[in-house]
Amino acid sequence: MAFESLSEKFSAVFKRLKSKGKLSESDVKEVLREVRLALLEADVNYKVAKDFVAKVGERAVGAEVMESLTPAQTVIRIVDEELTALMGGGESRLNSPASPPAAVLLCGLQGSGKTTLAGKLGLMLREQGRRPLLVAGDVYRPAAIRQLQVVGERAGVPVFERGAGDPVKISRAAVKHAKDYGNDIVLIDTAGRLQIDERLMGELKNIRAAVRPTDILLVVDAMTGQEAVNVAKSFNDLLDITGVVLTKLDGDARGGAALSVRAVTGKPIKFASTGEKLSDLEVFHPDRMASRILGMGDVLTLIEDAQKNLDRKKAQQAAQKMMHSGIDLNDMLGQMRQMKKMGPLKDVLAKVPGMSKQLKDVDVDDRMVDRTEAILLSMTPRERERPEVINPSRKRRIARGSGMRVEDVNRLLRNFEQTRRLMKQFKKKGVRRRFSGMKMPF
Repeated sequence: MAFESLSEKFSAVFKRLKSKGKLSESDVKEVLREVRLALLEADVNYKVAKDFVAKVGERAVGAEVMESLTPAQTVIRIVDEELTALMGGGESRLNSPASPPAAVLLCGLQGSGKTTLAGKLGLMLREQGRRPLLVAGDVYRPAAIRQLQVVGERAGVPVFERGAGDPVKISRAAVKHAKDYGNDIVLIDTAGRLQIDERLMGELKNIRAAVRPTDILLVVDAMTGQEAVNVAKSFNDLLDITGVVLTKLDGDARGGAALSVRAVTGKPIKFASTGEKLSDLEVFHPDRMASRILGMGDVLTLIEDAQKNLDRKKAQQAAQKMMHSGIDLNDMLGQMRQMKKMGPLKDVLAKVPGMSKQLKDVDVDDRMVDRTEAILLSMTPRERERPEVINPSRKRRIARGSGMRVEDVNRLLRNFEQTRRLMKQFKKKGVRRRFSGMKMPF
């Protein structure tokens, strides 16, 4: 999970801070030293960490903290605000030209995930009502064109390709094709390269001159740490990029690249890739990311994930059934399948305020959800509708069919019965009347 180690260290620092009623200047200096070490261990650029601590220290040693009734909370608020500012302050969207199509040039090192990112971005734009076109500009890597075609097919986005031709001419032809066929945004996937490869870097400059892109997005592998900052600086010096996309952010527990790139290049992080599925791409919100780092959750992103992945009609039907006639195991199966769409359970729970600390020493195994689903699928529709008919022989059959033990089946049935009793208590206390006029948040 991104920023996991940094979040843990910040939590430890602020926990000690909360035990103090008043803060002296020496207390603040000790906190700043711990914060600086935490940033460096998270692979944040040395100069960025130094400047960040200086800004926090400048505010933290003033009367704002010293005279506060809750100095620890004030320091946390300052760190939160400075983290948000460090990562760009606010979200940054793609630029829009005066007349379409917009051209977006995707560049980066070999293996940074440009081709997959092209598909993810194409899917996101298509779901927003745009008409994207993917362009196969990587003519050097074997099977690169075919890979983009497969990704485009999965995303439901057309792909423009002209085989192993000149990438500059291909890009220019793609923009003309987009104008002729009504595509309003062109995503150009280019060949991966090294900063020192002058020929390929020159090719990027020629593509930029030919299509005049509204955005030049540098795709950076977040797991490369401080090297990502060096890469960003090199590409920015040559191409004057408009933004950065961080890939594999879910696989980097440190997250130093996200905290350093903006400060070093002055260019915003526009998107973050958080998983392997094509839907695992999100607009980068510095304020929300700062909240996650400080263990305060990210409710807004959680709601957006629910809106994007959950079936609104099914959710409303489930809520109404829950409050009126109660639920059965068919409902439980449906709700589990809906929740699986939102991604790994631990990542979902980490966005709930206060849960990141609770999850620190808990092993949240997504296979538990799969095992529960296997047990439910081993039941007949009638057994899921009326769990009370499940006798010992049926339990043994269900256990064999799901590859689980009878004890696992019993545990599932007990947990379900407890949930059903709880819902009955809610109905008796009039909770149904209170919630009857409420709308679901997704």
